[in-house]
Order: sequence, then structure tokens, then C-alpha cells
Amino acid sequence: MARFLALLLLLIASVVPMSAKDAPFQTVVWPETGEPLVQLTFSKFKQTDAGYSQGKEHSFLTEADAQNLTAKPIANLDLTLFVYDKTHARIGDGSILLSSIAPHETVKFEMRVYANGTPVSLSVASKSPGARTVSITVNSVPQGALLKVDGKDAGTTPKIVELGLGKHMLDFSKDGFTTGHFPLEMGPRDTSGGSVSYELGAALRDTVELRDGTVISGDLVSITGMEVQMRIGGTTQTFDRNQIKRILLTPRDPQ
Repeated sequence: MARFLALLLLLIASVVPMSAKDAPFQTVVWPETGEPLVQLTFSKFKQTDAGYSQGKEHSFLTEADAQNLTAKPIANLDLTLFVYDKTHARIGDGSILLSSIAPHETVKFEMRVYANGTPVSLSVASKSPGARTVSITVNSVPQGALLKVDGKDAGTTPKIVELGLGKHMLDFSKDGFTTGHFPLEMGPRDTSGGSVSYELGAALRDTVELRDGTVISGDLVSITGMEVQMRIGGTTQTFDRNQIKRILLTPRDPQ
């Protein structure tokens, strides 16, 4: 009897660690609202950077199950998996693409995600058009340019904008500078927090940049040891030299 109890305790001791090890990382039911269609269960993400190097971005692998919760077959399942760090900031994503899942069937699959950090939690979303956007900071040199995104006014730089996946056109304009156009494409692996900086074309007029960040365009009249005079819109204005950070002179045709 004692030998039987010892064997039973040994068996329990060997099963408990295995169960804890095999515990799922997270289970998600999709969609979150309405009738649930699929239950997705993910194992712990394992970092697999062998042969991959993209700065701070790492490659992770997870094994998952997808269970059809309905009495109807699912012809195609096309979802995006988002992963988050411990502060719930989105750090990466991956694609879930499955087909022909029979009623109440559970299929196993393996997927890879790319993330700028360690995944702590996750969510899934449909890949319907416009469902996902990426936040980026758009800036210009000099700052204060009027910004248009895909032809629509977006404010002045620097500006945080939300862009959907696909191709976009950024237009920059600022008094005294030539206008600029910058094509930008957002891919499925792009994450929020990035930035774009565009340097405006050559100034059409002389330019004075003040230390507070203000940029003034006009025609330089004179420079002395203590002040600078600029003709702006037909009026001459005087600036103390201590206000000025830099002066940019544009070429003039000889008279």
C-alpha cells in the first residue's frame, strides 16, 4: 500500500509541472461582440531571431489552435493578431489566414510575429478595409509647414497622424519655400510610434529663423552688428541679433 501511494504521489508530481508548462498563453474569442465564431488559443511566444536582424525588432513564434464555435463551416478566416507589451502599448502584429474549418472543428497552426519588445498580451481583429491604422509623427525642416495627407488638410508640422495600410501622399507647403510631396506606404508590419521628416525645398525669399523657432521670409535689407532688417510684405521690420538663430539668403538676379 505504501509503495502504491509513493508511486501515485510521484505520478502527480510529474503531471503538475507538465500541465503548468503547457498552460496556454492567452485564449481569445472572435468577434468580441455579437455571435462568437472562433476561439483562438495561443502558446507562449518564443523568440526566434536566428538569421533575422531588424534593429530592435525581434521574431517570435507561437503555436495556436482555432476552434470553430458554430454549426457552419468557415470557408476563410483572415485576421490580424496584435501583440502588446506590459504597458499595453502595441509592439507588433502578425497575420492569421486559415480556410475550410468544419463545424466545431479545431485546427492547429503555427504563426510568426515581429515585435519591438516582449509580447505580454494580444488581441485579434478583422482585416476589413480601414480597420487598422498606424500613428506616426510627421515633421518638416523648417517646422510649421502646412500638411496635407492624401489631399486633405491635416494641420501644421510637427503633427501626429493616423494612416491606414497602403499608399499615401504627404504634401508640405510653407510661405517662402517651394512645396514638397512625399509618398509613403504603410505595411502590415509597421507599428505606431514612427516618424517622417521632410526637408522643404529651396527658399524663394531670404529667410530668418528666430531662436523661438519662428521662421520669417522676406527680403533682407541690411545686417549690422546689433540688428537685422527684413522687408516683409512691403514693410521693413527690425530684429535684434540676439533673437536670431540663423539667416538663409536666396540668390538674386544681378540688376
